[in-house]
Amino acid sequence: SIKEIALHIEPRFLSIAVELSSTLFKMEEQRSSLLEKDEASSDKNPYVELARKAIEAYIRHGRVLSGEHADLLLRNQRAGVFMCIKKRGSLRGCIGTIHPVRKNLAEEIIHNAISAATRDPRFPALTEDELEDLSFSVDILGEREKVANMSQLDPRKYGVIVKSGPAVGLLLPDLEGVDTPEAQVKIALRKAGLSPSEKYELFRFQVTRHKEST
Repeated sequence: SIKEIALHIEPRFLSIAVELSSTLFKMEEQRSSLLEKDEASSDKNPYVELARKAIEAYIRHGRVLSGEHADLLLRNQRAGVFMCIKKRGSLRGCIGTIHPVRKNLAEEIIHNAISAATRDPRFPALTEDELEDLSFSVDILGEREKVANMSQLDPRKYGVIVKSGPAVGLLLPDLEGVDTPEAQVKIALRKAGLSPSEKYELFRFQVTRHKEST
């Protein structure tokens, strides 16, 4: 009878509807997951992300990244860059350039990142086993300006450069434990191999600091 046919067909349609609903739900979950990944990717800082990729490529494969495919913003600028690496909160390497020596900011970041990872004389070169425990900061240096004395310094706001002939020492701003201009200059002089009694020029500069979000 028609009723029997209807009763026989309805479960099939119900099964198809359930399967279709389940498939659509899975597709929506996958779409949401992809959107979340895209949003997370777009939130990444291009300066820090390039530094991380440069270090990982060099440590894992001995390969120096090209800056040709970096963010357009990084390919259209030139500046000095300091690259600092920390391992579980402790300094693991920090090297940089006061003035740009590469053709663009991307290349400056790549090469300084590799140097900080492998050529800081205070530390052994990084190993692949350490990569997961690292955090990075990239400081883009602004123009330096000469100052007459320490009263024009502020270690939270300005980095400092001391210079006497070929001897140069630099200290970045806003460093833990460096709270006074006197302490800042003392460390910079030590880096330059100068004594406080020697004559030297004093400069200050600001940085734009890019750090990994936590």
